[in-house]
Amino acid sequence: MTTRIYVRASTKDQDAERALADLKKFALSIKGDVNEYIENESGTKLDRPVLNQLLDDSSNGDTFLVESVDRLSRLSQNDFEVLKGRIKDKGLKLVVADLPTTHMLVNSADNITSSILSLVNNILIDLLATMARLDNDKRRERIKQGLERSGYKPTGKKADTGKHDRIKKLNQKGLTKEEIAKAVGCGIATVYRVLKTEKASQSAII
Repeated sequence: MTTRIYVRASTKDQDAERALADLKKFALSIKGDVNEYIENESGTKLDRPVLNQLLDDSSNGDTFLVESVDRLSRLSQNDFEVLKGRIKDKGLKLVVADLPTTHMLVNSADNITSSILSLVNNILIDLLATMARLDNDKRRERIKQGLERSGYKPTGKKADTGKHDRIKKLNQKGLTKEEIAKAVGCGIATVYRVLKTEKASQSAII
């Protein structure tokens, strides 16, 4: 099994180096190889090249090690659900250095204990992700208010409906998400998001 360390920073700064050093020390307590993934992208983006690479490289039973939940995600609730789905599909154990209850998952061999720990950790991780998202929303709102006072009116980014339709059609043909992303020319995270939204819409109709 492999421990995959994910460090995200907005810029190449000392904080990222410190976090990596701390996580490497933490990883010494986990059996197996250690791989490092360092990303300089916003946590509000679901489609991140290094994060995608980590997930592509991963195998069932690997450990996904991060410093804190906000280093992994400042995503919207829907996008965070997509990310959690991808992590679950890969069979990864998500371990958060500053969330001690997740540490117990690494060496837990008992299925019942693992299930209980996973339930507790999912609740805590969701709560921390919500707090990170709210903090980010507050900052964005302050920026928006500042821009409005200055007279600037931003134009919103419109969804590429044509691309979304192609994703849905290729999915109906039975292509894998990786094949769809390659055929359409988009990130795999976009494929997950579009299909999750479609599934939610169909459930609402039913």
